[in-house]
Amino acid sequence: MRKSWEIATIALSASLYAVIGYASYLGIFTPMIGVVRFWPSVFIPAVFAVLFGPRVGGISAAIGIFISDMMIHGNALLSLSVGVPANFVCFYSVGWFTDKIKNNSRLWIIMAISEEIFLVFLIAITMKIGMLSPAVAIAYIIGIGVALFFTILYGFFWSKNHVLMFAYNTGLLMGSLIIGVGIYLFSQIFVLPGGAQKLSLEAIILWSVWTYATEIPFMVALSTPIIVIGNKVLPKVRGE
Repeated sequence: MRKSWEIATIALSASLYAVIGYASYLGIFTPMIGVVRFWPSVFIPAVFAVLFGPRVGGISAAIGIFISDMMIHGNALLSLSVGVPANFVCFYSVGWFTDKIKNNSRLWIIMAISEEIFLVFLIAITMKIGMLSPAVAIAYIIGIGVALFFTILYGFFWSKNHVLMFAYNTGLLMGSLIIGVGIYLFSQIFVLPGGAQKLSLEAIILWSVWTYATEIPFMVALSTPIIVIGNKVLPKVRGE
């Protein structure tokens, strides 16, 4: 990819991610369900990561989340130590998996579905032992259920891109774990926005689940049709 084209796509993706992310935080795109805020803007760097490469996806997501974090909570240290690396790893991985894995075996979509079902069971367990309220747990399960529906629909019946479904889920799981561990560690030294400090180890699971459940439905449902169309249009735009 030409350097100028790469810079332009990073700038566009980062801008869209930051603006739509902040609008989502304000409740413009996805109103809150109880205390649960969904994060639909993740489909943007996912699309750019697949269409333009892992570096574009990872760097644009890192920049975009930093900008939106500054508008939302203003804690630059928290963003740079947790949000930025989590987003970079997540979307770089999405682009890397789709670029490097050439074998489009059904094993990949089975693994993606397994990841989604595992998270549903994990949420059910956290609800049963009292770590999550039933209302929040149900909202999370609905979010993952939507992702599961579109994973099956797109993976088996429409685009049939099994690797793409695996890339979404695995990349987001990696990013979610960085969020969970990062926030826990940050809270042991610093005060989080809102005043919380020295969170218990349970916070790793709760923050990881929150990140995954509120983002995966949009990554699967919205990114895939745009990527399918983009793969058809981009060669014509570039004159390929």
